[in-house]
This record gives sequence, C-alpha cells and structure tokens, in this order.
Amino acid sequence: MLKIHQVFILKFLLLIVGTLFVTTLISYMALKSIIIDHNKKYLQNTISLISLELDAIDDLEAYALTVNKMTALRVTFVDSDGVVIAESNLDKKYMDNHANRWEIMQASEKNFSYVTRYSQTLQVDFLYVAKKYLYREKRIYVRLSMSLEQVMSDFYSLWVKLLFLFFLVILLAFYASKKMSEKIVYDIKQITNFLDEISNKNYNAVVKTKYFYEFLQISLKLKNLVKKLSSREKQKRKYTAKLRLMNRQRNDILSAISHEFKNPIASIMGYAQTLQEDLDVDLKIREKFLGKISSNGEKISKMLDRLALSVKLENNDLDISLSKFDMKLLCEEIISNLALKYREREINLEASKTVIKADKTMIELVIINLIDNALKYSEDDVLVILKDDILSVKDSGIGIEEEHLDKVISKFYRVKKNSWDNSMGIGLAMVSYILKMHNSKLEINSKFTEGSIFSFSLKEMSKK
Repeated sequence: MLKIHQVFILKFLLLIVGTLFVTTLISYMALKSIIIDHNKKYLQNTISLISLELDAIDDLEAYALTVNKMTALRVTFVDSDGVVIAESNLDKKYMDNHANRWEIMQASEKNFSYVTRYSQTLQVDFLYVAKKYLYREKRIYVRLSMSLEQVMSDFYSLWVKLLFLFFLVILLAFYASKKMSEKIVYDIKQITNFLDEISNKNYNAVVKTKYFYEFLQISLKLKNLVKKLSSREKQKRKYTAKLRLMNRQRNDILSAISHEFKNPIASIMGYAQTLQEDLDVDLKIREKFLGKISSNGEKISKMLDRLALSVKLENNDLDISLSKFDMKLLCEEIISNLALKYREREINLEASKTVIKADKTMIELVIINLIDNALKYSEDDVLVILKDDILSVKDSGIGIEEEHLDKVISKFYRVKKNSWDNSMGIGLAMVSYILKMHNSKLEINSKFTEGSIFSFSLKEMSKK
C-alpha cells in the first residue's frame, strides 16, 4: 500500500502529464487551423494579383513557372473542360482531367473554392484554392496550391519546444511535490511520535505540526483527547488509592472489632464455665455472675450496634433515631467501659446533668471516638468536661501540627505515624459527619507537643 505522500506525488505528476498532453493536442489542432486560414487568404490574394495581369500573358506555361519561382506556389491553369493547360510543377501531358476535382467544381459556383487533399502524385497534403476567370473570352480556372508539410514542420518545431517545457515543468513539479511530501511526512511523523508517547502514558508529550491546517486540527483534537485521558488516569489513580486505603482501614476495623469482642466474650465464657462446673455455688455469687454475663452481653450488643452504624456511615445510608437521654450518665457509662480497656489510665469527668434529644448510639460513638483518641495519643490523664451545653475532651498528648488541623476531619485522612486503631475505627471524619447530622460541629484546638481539645456544642440537641 502506498503512503500518502507517494500517492500525492503520483497523482500530481499524472495530472501534470495529462494537462500537457491535452495542451499539446489542442495546440496542434489550433496551429493547423490558424496556418490553413492564413494560407487561404494568402492564396486568395495571390490569385487576385494574377488576375490583374492575366489578360496580358500569352504563354500561360511560362507564366506559371515564373509565379512558382517567385512564390514557391504550385500554379495550375485548367480550361472549362477540365484539361490542364498549364502546370508549374508537373508535365501537363501526364495529368488527369480536373473537371471532377472538388475545387474546380466549386469554383464554378463560388467566388473562391477551397479544399485540403492528399496528393497521390506528390504524396503530401495540399491546400487548394481555385477561382474562375474569363481569359480572352474563354472560361478558365486558376488554381494555386501549397504543401501543408510546412504546417507539420512548424508544429514539430513547436512540439519540441513544448516537450522541453514539459520536462522542465515535470522537474519543477517533482521538486515541488517532493518538498510538499517532506512537509506531509514531517507533520505525520509528529503525530505518530505523539501517539507513541501517549501509548506509553506520557500525557505531557507535545505535538507540533508546522505546515498543514488539517494536521493542525487533528493535533488539537488529539490534545483534547489526551487531556481527557490524563484526567481519567488521575481519577483512576485516586480511586485506586482510595480503595487501597479503604481496604486497609476496613482491615483495621476488623482488627479493632476482634480486640473489642475478646474481653466481653472471655468474661461471659469464664462466668458461664464457673457456673457449669460448680452447681452448688452461692446464690449471691450466681446472681453476680449472671449479672456480669448479662452486662457483657449488652456490651457486645452495643458493639454490634456501633459496627452497624459505622458501616451505614461508610455507605452514607443512615437514619437518625431520636430519643431523650442524659449526657452525664452516657459519659459515665462510656468512661466505665473504656476504663476496662485502659486499666492503667485515668479518665476524669466534670459534668452536670444535661438532657438532650439525639440518636444515642451515634452520640455514644462520637464520645467513645474522642476519648479513645485522647487516650491513644497521650500518656497523661484525659479530662472530659460537660458544661454549658458543650462537651470537651482534653488531653496532654502529642498534639496536632497546624498544617494538619484542617485535614484531620477529612475522610480517610490520617496524620503520619498515627494509625487507625480507635474503638470501631469510625474516625474523625465520621464524628464530624454525625455531628453535622445533629446540627453541631467538631471544634479542634491543638498545639503541637502540648495537647489537644476536641469539643462540640449540644445547644441544638438541648432544644428538642
């Protein structure tokens, strides 16, 4: 298959050759017509001059030779019967009767008669012009003729010149098409190189077409396409990174669930096993053990509720279940449960009775998350303050650098070296989301190496 620049060169040359061929043919026909018309007039004028002195001529044969010598024209005198009475180029004795010759027949009816005919005698095309005259009271015909060989000679001379011009045009056309072909190849190469770079995912590649508007349009469309591909590639990378982070965090959640469930399950199994092995255990001890089993069962139930809630939060598929409860009692219950997990840590509470209307499970998750974070990222005591419809969790831990303050509530964001290991691992992003659903907002005041205070308002929840 030919390349585009080869097809261009071939068709361009064929067009030039065809044009010159047609031009040559038309020029031949036009030249021949022009020369014949010119010679017709020339022969007419010569016959008119001959007729002026014809009456004074006694020897037509000698006169025909004189005219031929002076004009190089063939001169023939024919009588009314068609017999040649004088001839400048041939012996009249051997010439046929001319009564049936076209030019003689037409001369009887017209002023001048014309015909172009191949002469068998001289074997060349001749132009004949004849005219009828009254010579000494006898009708005769004066016929002049000239060879058309000169027409072909003039044409061949012109054709040689045209042929030279033809080859010159061919060379120029070849040079022009070669240069144009090089430009086409350059632009095509730029586009193919650009496509190669894009296939290797180099979306910063540059395409520079220089010569043709069509290739410029193609390059612009390719650039727009590459922008879209680059954007999709970035979105794909972000989505892949997000999926990886989600998978890691889900694994962290499962790890946290496993850790959280171990203690209450172990307690239930231990108390139940003791009751099974000692059927005569004291009634008060039995009731105490059964109470512990029930308490740990409730704890597992709440863990499952928190797990279900975290999944719904993750999927943005959550409905609020409002109920009235005392925030002080809820904080005491949460602190009591976390104390079992962090036995060597102290969680202090400064609170007064505060009744609100909210989703208890969600608010519980918020408080657990804030206290759990404070315990993990500090070594000193943690203080929970419930005052003036504001709940605050204060720690003296490592704090958060200022550059991270606006980002810690972003979904899946994690300050470096801080792993997601809090209770059920819902994260500050989910805390912020829950508070927003309750018309509240998480406020963070932190100084790096000094500690942090996480707080939120209960005013809107207290009005309900």
